[in-house]
Amino acid sequence: MITILYPYRNRDLERVKRSLDSLALQTDHRFKVLFVDYGSSPQQASQMEQLINSYSFAYYIYTYTCMQPWSRAKALNVGLQQLATDFVFTADIDMIFSPHLVSILHEVKHPQKAVYFKVGFLSREESFSEKPFDQYIISFTSDVGAQGLSLFAVEALKAINGYDEFLHFWGAEDIDIHNRLEQLGLSSFFYETAILMLHQWHPTYRNSEIKSLTTDLQLSSIVALNHKHLQYNDILFKTTIKQKDWGIQVDKNAFKTMESEPVAFTILNTSVAVTHFLFVQLPKFRGGVLKVRFEEDPFATTMKYHIKRILGKKVPQYYTLKEINDQVLLHIISFYHQYPYMYQVSSDLKSITFAIKK
Repeated sequence: MITILYPYRNRDLERVKRSLDSLALQTDHRFKVLFVDYGSSPQQASQMEQLINSYSFAYYIYTYTCMQPWSRAKALNVGLQQLATDFVFTADIDMIFSPHLVSILHEVKHPQKAVYFKVGFLSREESFSEKPFDQYIISFTSDVGAQGLSLFAVEALKAINGYDEFLHFWGAEDIDIHNRLEQLGLSSFFYETAILMLHQWHPTYRNSEIKSLTTDLQLSSIVALNHKHLQYNDILFKTTIKQKDWGIQVDKNAFKTMESEPVAFTILNTSVAVTHFLFVQLPKFRGGVLKVRFEEDPFATTMKYHIKRILGKKVPQYYTLKEINDQVLLHIISFYHQYPYMYQVSSDLKSITFAIKK
């Protein structure tokens, strides 16, 4: 038996349905699906759970990370900790699978190999068509560098503490896991005998990155940072990542506790206040929930401030809320992502609320 593991958040149901429908047509039924919903909105999660439960081979779990940035690495690790099979195939909801996928997975599985697969990419128009797998028109295919859709021995993944949970948003986690497994002694094998999966079109994260503050959590230059971290792990020949309690879910009780906690204090956007919080107050806090709100200092909009600034007198140095967003998110993913936490930009873009349970 092989587990097909899907990480997911807030994507359209029809895309997921097309992927699961292709699994329902498998010629080999020695598989099951574990679907990890890494923090979809409540309405989306309810609809997705209902869809997943309509397939006899699929199981749905939800982790309360709807107010955290996306991390494919963390979502996959949550799934890895739940597995009862010896092998896992890391899937993607964008994939439409050949009816022979599972049969081939069983043919090529090996405890000392990490196998990844050539992917056919569909155009935007072709992605919305309904037809047998072998009748889709492929625009282009992946090469040896694309390792996201892979078959692994679960024991090997657990031996290196799973995916590196520093990696958030998008980029690098797939190459990194293969690199570290190779350091462990496994070989990576690129299966290109046949195309067993087709990618449904969607915009890329890099193309959708916005330089201003948005309610949709983003961190400036995160793709480049993730690839720098990949190089760091590779240069140091890292195999096992030193990460405590990897693959841990945020449960409902922790989420509700943080949600109901009142804001302890407001931090104005002066550079001194933000720096003191990140390097003194936050590291020293223990034993409960800390909830703070970042807001712009009203003084920065006054005539007095502008006159003093023009005259060269001493005035506070300010960060924009976007700069605060990037600093706080970077601190979280670097030092605090293993704790239950919530992070939210207000709808009017005038404040940022952060809560953490330590």
